[in-house]
Amino acid sequence: MGRAAEMLGTTQGFLRAIGEARLIIPLRSAGGHRRYSRYQLRIAARARELVGHGTPIEAACRIIILEDQLGEAQRINAEYRRVAESSVPSASG
Repeated sequence: MGRAAEMLGTTQGFLRAIGEARLIIPLRSAGGHRRYSRYQLRIAARARELVGHGTPIEAACRIIILEDQLGEAQRINAEYRRVAESSVPSASG
């Protein structure tokens, strides 16, 4: 946790807070140490950015969750469009 906080330029308390808010849930090593994935570190960095701009931590966590959901919905919609466009017969056919 100390190394992750150092990499992000934040505190261990901040990482604990976003963990308590259930934004990220790190895995635990056999010794009980928190282990963060690269994805979790990116999410934590985004939370730090929002909080640094004055957004309360709870609101920052909600914003990030909504951003993630929007990105997934956009990805699914793009896939549906690709499938729909590939199944439309061409006008010259």
